[in-house]
Amino acid sequence: MATLNIKNLPDRLYKRLQAQAKRERRSVAQEVTRLLDAALDTSPPLSILELRGLGKDLWCDVDAAAHIQRERAAWD
Repeated sequence: MATLNIKNLPDRLYKRLQAQAKRERRSVAQEVTRLLDAALDTSPPLSILELRGLGKDLWCDVDAAAHIQRERAAWD
């Protein structure tokens, strides 16, 4: 497993990391690892068109932008 050393980390930031780690009952290293993992998560965004059911077939041939414009115009 790799080791990461961070130089010149501001004291204020380190204290915030310590406080958050304590709240989550983790070490500072565990909390930094969790935060980096969450920040770098490259999961593709979900699309409603990938859902099963829920009327997906109703949206196949619909121009979403035009539909939204019509919906917004209806409220004016």
